[in-house]
Amino acid sequence: MQKESTDNSQQDTAIDEELIDTLIAISVVAKRLAANLRKQNTENGGKDNEQNE
Repeated sequence: MQKESTDNSQQDTAIDEELIDTLIAISVVAKRLAANLRKQNTENGGKDNEQNE
């Protein structure tokens, strides 16, 4: 029973690490996209907070 608990704990830790890495990667990509959009907006003379509806 103890071994099963240890195995589950190690598996949970590995899954948590993978989830953390994935979320960090998403955050980095989102930051780059936001910077690119901001740059395009400024180059086109648009407003930073303008939304198309």
